[in-house]
Amino acid sequence: MSLNITGNAVLFAFCSLALIGSAMPEQKNAPVAGTITLGVDIGKIEIIAKDGWRASKLLRASVYNDSDQKIGKIGDLIVAPDGTLSVAIIDVGGFLGMGKHHVAIPVQQFTQVTPKIVLPGATKDILKQMPEFKYNKG
Repeated sequence: MSLNITGNAVLFAFCSLALIGSAMPEQKNAPVAGTITLGVDIGKIEIIAKDGWRASKLLRASVYNDSDQKIGKIGDLIVAPDGTLSVAIIDVGGFLGMGKHHVAIPVQQFTQVTPKIVLPGATKDILKQMPEFKYNKG
């Protein structure tokens, strides 16, 4: 008798799977997990990996002007609600974290990132005179 129950259970499971499979929409040419890249194509990934900079490498990196004077360090990067990198927060002045002045600089104003980060026309004095960037407390 237990053999008969097992046979009925197997038959029920098989019929259930057949019904579930027929109710699901047919997927033609469905990608196999791990075989496609979402968001960025392979060619762009290679370029980005070769020439791009990781945010972790930019944080605390020195910023220079076009006269090769060190004017500050990148303290933070702000991403806009649409997902684009919008501003870099430059820390100017201070010693051992005290007295730093934070200013927001649109990323488009930087002329290069490698081999060093360059913000043309900037000086420490000009940046210290800019309004201080303050984070939302929300």
